[in-house]
Amino acid sequence: RARIVGYALVGVWVLFGLGIVAYLVYAWNPEFFARYAPAYLQGLGTTLSLVSISMVLGAIFSLPVAYGRMSKNWILSGLAYCYVYFFRGTPLLVQTYLVYYGVGSFRPELETVGLWWFFREAFYCGVFAFSLNTAAYQAEILRGAIESVPRGQWEGAASLGLHKLQTLRKVILPQAIIVALRPYGNELILMIKASAIVAIITVYDLMGNAKLAYAKSFDIQAYIWVAIVYLVMVEILRHGVEWIERRITVHLHR
Repeated sequence: RARIVGYALVGVWVLFGLGIVAYLVYAWNPEFFARYAPAYLQGLGTTLSLVSISMVLGAIFSLPVAYGRMSKNWILSGLAYCYVYFFRGTPLLVQTYLVYYGVGSFRPELETVGLWWFFREAFYCGVFAFSLNTAAYQAEILRGAIESVPRGQWEGAASLGLHKLQTLRKVILPQAIIVALRPYGNELILMIKASAIVAIITVYDLMGNAKLAYAKSFDIQAYIWVAIVYLVMVEILRHGVEWIERRITVHLHR
């Protein structure tokens, strides 16, 4: 019975996909495509820039947070826990609103310290909010990957005369990367999909340009095409992560 249900669901999705393709062929509007394709490409560049910068900054921010989560110092551990708890427990949309609208309340103070130029731009506010959010998730991914390595690895490295930094770099991290790769890939995919949120704070990313195109044309293709672009990006990333995982774990399959 479970197999029948599975086949039925696959059939439904196949029919749905064929219906979308048939609609796009039937309702193909070359004028719409020629008019809005450049804006979509510009929005795609904005989306990729937002996600790339946020992921890199989030990775940097996640290092001290992960260290704090693993620290035996209860103050550091508590602060890191509160950070992770807040950013994983509240919606990214709310966090983006808090940065975009909330920080503006401190404009005089920000102008005094010379940071208003950053927080007055919607794109930078989006980068800031997304970086803080993904740092919490990446910190937990990193912590889980490091703690998944058996304690005996640390003890064995110490018996060989390696200090902690050498052990972390040469013994622990190479094993932790294998564990963390897929969760990191999932986090990147989630960030790609969540990036559409910044359209609400007037950032003309991929979704923002789709909203603008629909407002001018009232053509549902504006959203269908953007959905296809997101789907293509996600599939490329998913297969890319799987390929990298196969490459770095080839020694485990011998």
